[in-house]
Amino acid sequence: MRLLLSEDHADSPALELDDARLRELYSFPQAPWLRANFVSTLDGRATGPDGRTDTINTPPDNRVFGLQRTLCDAIFVGAGTARAEGYEQVREDGTTPLLAIVSNAARVPQGVKAPKPGQGPAVLITCAAAGDAALAHAREVMGADAIWVIGDEAVDLAAARARLHADGYSTLLCEGGPTLFASLLAAGLVDELALTWAPRLLAGEGLRIVHGPQLDTSWRLHLLLEEESTLLGLWRREAQL
Repeated sequence: MRLLLSEDHADSPALELDDARLRELYSFPQAPWLRANFVSTLDGRATGPDGRTDTINTPPDNRVFGLQRTLCDAIFVGAGTARAEGYEQVREDGTTPLLAIVSNAARVPQGVKAPKPGQGPAVLITCAAAGDAALAHAREVMGADAIWVIGDEAVDLAAARARLHADGYSTLLCEGGPTLFASLLAAGLVDELALTWAPRLLAGEGLRIVHGPQLDTSWRLHLLLEEESTLLGLWRREAQL
């Protein structure tokens, strides 16, 4: 993997990166911090024709995806993405992040209903509007302590982020989906975006990495890498006026 640009480091362009240097470049700059991570085709699709990201992933993207999971305290993901991508709790390896799933309806993804031995912790973040029956079922499946009711009509994302930070999960990695990402952006809760461009063109219909009402935010390129025609970057949010 080659370094093309680094805002904070004086490395020469085209420098080949070993695992230690890559880890340093992707380390979270401070805490608390929320980084979103997405992959996109060159024409802007966030998933392949089957609606999953793994059909547009590349080996360099998978390498950085796995690395970032070892660097964060918690993975923040929408329940729809967790279901579509077949999410399970992360396997314990000494640096296992919490899996924090957001669901306004308190629907527990199948992969979390039946956790396997050696997997890390998970919580479901939901709201009161899910209803007593759905909340009771979620508590039965995951345990009462794993169900966080934060918000009335919808999950209060700012309060959810604050709760995670207060519980010691200072660095958060949002892995989607596009609707959750849009809501986090609209609330001003995203500090950084990790975006991979896969060298593919798909056309057709498909989601972009942001899906929701129109918004306009400004971002600054912080890091750019390349391997096998895959481009990987980090952008940081510009201060909002």
